[in-house]
Amino acid sequence: MEKELIIRSSSDIVDFALLKDGKLIELHKDEDDNNFSVGDIFIAKIRKAVPGLNAAFVNVGYEKDAFLHYHDLGPKLPSLLKFVKRVSAGRHTDFLLKNFQFEKDIDKNGSIANVLKSNQSLLVQIVKEPISTKGPRISSELSIAGRYIVLVPFSDRISISQKIGSKEEKERLKRLVRSITPKGFGVIIRTVAEGKKVAELDKDLQNLLNRWTAMCKKINKAHHPSKVLSEMNKASSILRDIFDDSFTSITVDDEVLYEQIKDYVQEIAPAKESIVKLYKNGVPIYEKFGIERQIKTSFGRTVSMAKGAYLVIEHTEAMHVVDVNSGNRSNKEKNQEDTALEVNLISASEIARQLRLRDMGGIIVVDFIDMGKAENRKKLYNHLRDEMNDDKAKHKILPPSKFGLVQITRQRVRPERNIKTKEENPNGGGNEIEAPIKVVQKITQDLERLFKKDYKKITLNAHPFIAAFLTKGFPSVRSKWFLEHKKWVKVLPRDAYTYLEYHFFDKNGKEIK
Repeated sequence: MEKELIIRSSSDIVDFALLKDGKLIELHKDEDDNNFSVGDIFIAKIRKAVPGLNAAFVNVGYEKDAFLHYHDLGPKLPSLLKFVKRVSAGRHTDFLLKNFQFEKDIDKNGSIANVLKSNQSLLVQIVKEPISTKGPRISSELSIAGRYIVLVPFSDRISISQKIGSKEEKERLKRLVRSITPKGFGVIIRTVAEGKKVAELDKDLQNLLNRWTAMCKKINKAHHPSKVLSEMNKASSILRDIFDDSFTSITVDDEVLYEQIKDYVQEIAPAKESIVKLYKNGVPIYEKFGIERQIKTSFGRTVSMAKGAYLVIEHTEAMHVVDVNSGNRSNKEKNQEDTALEVNLISASEIARQLRLRDMGGIIVVDFIDMGKAENRKKLYNHLRDEMNDDKAKHKILPPSKFGLVQITRQRVRPERNIKTKEENPNGGGNEIEAPIKVVQKITQDLERLFKKDYKKITLNAHPFIAAFLTKGFPSVRSKWFLEHKKWVKVLPRDAYTYLEYHFFDKNGKEIK
């Protein structure tokens, strides 16, 4: 398995594309104007508590107030409020909490009106970015993420990732981390800490404590509201969260960013420094790695898959609905049940990819093709769980219902990635059409079905632009068809055709429907 990170930089935007075996599985964008990223910490003021919602609205500087629910306050809220008040007044300068007198924890099932008042100053952290008409969702249970550990101020718990399977390793890591963690701080041990030595963990911990101290120094002079701790720049935060030993290359087209990333990789994984490469080719980096093509063919309402199957993805205010279709494919399987299972397994892999790629969250309902056998439904369920295992977003998958529906909930912390794939119709009329690259994909899929039906000679009639795209250059698209299927397709340009119109004809000149 090859894992590649391709980074494209422009003056104010950096795009990140994560490829797995050449296939696009994640897209990220870093824009200079995003002031409310997940992980940012603000010094803010309580606008008002709303007992009916058991929540408070907090002014963090966004056009709409942030939402703070009682369950997101954290048990140590009184200690945090006391700390912020004393630091803001300049009466507390020891930010490491070892001499700080903690207050009693709040009641787990208490009321917001009993613990928060209007105009109180509070440190809050963005846990969900502004989405649609809603302001940010925040928490006052703070955490600062590092490479191997997450630092949790005002806590004394040492917890560990459930993905670390070995009981002995869990005990070893807990013992090491407990020995180096200062009083007043808790730690969450991340999956990538498995097998690491105490020196590496301690270095990560010291970096996080330095960030905490630097943040606390800003509180005394900070305006309310204002950001006092930014999440790391996108390049570093993405590498921190997804980078592992399975990465085979990181390619970036900007020299300054290249040096930053190389330094960061050298710090967290010195043996992998050589995989960071500076891209200098004249062809745009996303074109070179086939990412633009994958974006155009992956973000529409209809998503094509192998063997003629396709997905239809619909979005509503409350949920996402995905319909699985087998298409008009030739059936080489023994029966309908085997065909349904094959299409469903292909679709499950693509759905797992689409959820990550579009960063779809909330409730997702998938209408798979009905299967009669319980063992096949179980096989589909297990396959979908395995495919979504690498997904960093918290998610839950329910087994298929009697109607073949699978319900998925997936954590939504950022707005969904929505890329426009339709283009203006060059024939006029003011309407929009599918991108030409999608038409080429459809033509290829139609041809594959015709080849299976054993047509001896096939002629393709298409608009001159499409015909030229298929036949010009080396190797041309038509040459690739020949190399794969050992059948030559005659391509004829037709001036009368609309831009995306095409038809197939057999050796007798009769149209193939």
